[in-house]
Amino acid sequence: MKDVRTDGQPKRVFIRTYGCQMNVYDSDRMADVLRPLGYALAEGPEQADLVVLNTCHIREHASEKVYSELGRLRAVKTERRAEGRDLTIAVAGCVAQAEGEEIIRRQPAVDIVVGSQAYHRLPELLAQVARKAAGVDPGKRQPGAGVLDTEFPAESKFDHLPSPQGIRAGSAFLSIQEGCDKFCTFCVVPYTRGMEYSRPVAAVLAEARQLIEAGALELTLLGQNVNAYHGEGPDGSTWSLARLVRAIGEIDGLARLRYMTSHPRDMDDDLIAAHGDVPLLMPYLHLPVQSGSNRILEAMNRRHDRDLYLRIVERLRNARSDLALSSDFIVGFPGESDADFDDTMRLIEQVGFASAYAFRYSRRPGTPGAALVDQVPENVKVARLAALQALVAKQARDFNESKAGTIVPVLFAESGRKPGQIMGKTPWLQSVYVQGNPRLFSHIVDVRLIEGYANSLSGEIVVGPVEVAA
Repeated sequence: MKDVRTDGQPKRVFIRTYGCQMNVYDSDRMADVLRPLGYALAEGPEQADLVVLNTCHIREHASEKVYSELGRLRAVKTERRAEGRDLTIAVAGCVAQAEGEEIIRRQPAVDIVVGSQAYHRLPELLAQVARKAAGVDPGKRQPGAGVLDTEFPAESKFDHLPSPQGIRAGSAFLSIQEGCDKFCTFCVVPYTRGMEYSRPVAAVLAEARQLIEAGALELTLLGQNVNAYHGEGPDGSTWSLARLVRAIGEIDGLARLRYMTSHPRDMDDDLIAAHGDVPLLMPYLHLPVQSGSNRILEAMNRRHDRDLYLRIVERLRNARSDLALSSDFIVGFPGESDADFDDTMRLIEQVGFASAYAFRYSRRPGTPGAALVDQVPENVKVARLAALQALVAKQARDFNESKAGTIVPVLFAESGRKPGQIMGKTPWLQSVYVQGNPRLFSHIVDVRLIEGYANSLSGEIVVGPVEVAA
């Protein structure tokens, strides 16, 4: 494949990312895979020769959002062809994994459908598309039909990916674990991402060092159940997440370390202790609980009850007194009564969260929850979600306001909405806006927090920009 278009300009790719941090990481790695082919990043689909939709299948209507976007891209592709040019369209990620054949059937403008474990093969899939267009390799499908690769490969995709380049203003994601063996009755991850897989320790440490050498001050270790990590160590022994965290925390040049997303069942003693023992491990933990009702937790197959969750929270805060917690909640799971919902609200009041993600339950095809008969009426789910979000919003604002008047280190990353304003993150992952120079991007600077709001704080830089930049 040539690395330039017929007009002599570099090829460009636009990657639209749906979903969680795992998908953000995968999108960065797709860009890494395509870079040797001459693809630079485009700002939008209008400037791109290749558009990749990296999809998520967790939330309601996820598939329809993808098909809607594909309809718009089909129109762009038609316009391009009228001008004598073309647009290659690829669908990747979890929707691709779950509905590959259906995507090709419903939207013939799609050239490539590639699953969540196969995107390292994008160069070969693009070559197949080129051969089909030239009439050299029509394959089993009719001319013009898309190519499909949604098989779970025998080897890990990580064995075939190039060195990572995804550094964003001092921060980088590092995927260490994928898949899930928990089989919560509402979740599609085991079906779209496969069973739990942990990368070998040597590979993780090597990538961590590469990212730090490239300028990462902060690493976030990623996994569907990241604290289920059990990677093979250099000596053949099995390393836990806690042991890996301790090792990464000793790498020179790293200033901050985080991990997500966790499952309460996998919060072992050593990992809890690491929150007090590893200075670089930030005092913020996302620990999904989903419900505060034991009856609903059992129906969800979460394999923990509310008391276990509360005991873990207590032990974490004993290990790190300033630890902030966030969580996930699903309201309106089949069979959820008013009493069950009240249990969830009481758990939120008891724990006190710095932030949370809450959603109405939606049926996901192929999951056990979709077949349950006692579905909660939509108007009830809407009312419960509003009440839960209001409580969490109050807790989040209270948490932000509690930090006003303190001086904290902030990692600056991007411009704010107002002229001369820049934004960064505190150790507790709060957004802070100050008047400052973009030269501070990728720097950690002491900031005096002035006022807390619903979703952010205002502050002022304690040391001057010239001193920091020097």
